[in-house]
Amino acid sequence: MKTLKDVNVGERATVVKLHGEGPVRRRIMDMGITKGVDIYVRKVAPLGDPMELNVRGYELSVRKADAELIEVK
Repeated sequence: MKTLKDVNVGERATVVKLHGEGPVRRRIMDMGITKGVDIYVRKVAPLGDPMELNVRGYELSVRKADAELIEVK
């Protein structure tokens, strides 16, 4: 299983499944990350957390802990 955390800078990935429960899953979905959406990894902070993404035409910062809950292909 490949997660968003494993995607390198400059690569694109498509969301296959969201893991997690309750409020965490709901927050990820509220940010626009849902099944089938295309995500581009713009950059990662120098210490590795957070990572900056382009999702649905806007920029979004996501913590690595949240990125581990997003399964991609």
